[in-house]
Amino acid sequence: MDGQNRDDIKPGARVAIVQKRHQATGELTIGLVAEILTNSPTHPHGIKVRLESGEVGRVQEILE
Repeated sequence: MDGQNRDDIKPGARVAIVQKRHQATGELTIGLVAEILTNSPTHPHGIKVRLESGEVGRVQEILE
């Protein structure tokens, strides 16, 4: 599942994000969602979240 719909992402969900500094390479960081930062219901580049580790990025994939 992609990370473009805010309703699909819940705190505690395991996700793969791309951080701003890794957008060119597409390097993904995996972690648990601590906070959802995007207010709009959808975003074409992925919903922005803060992970429990403190890293911020856009969700590329929601992991089961």
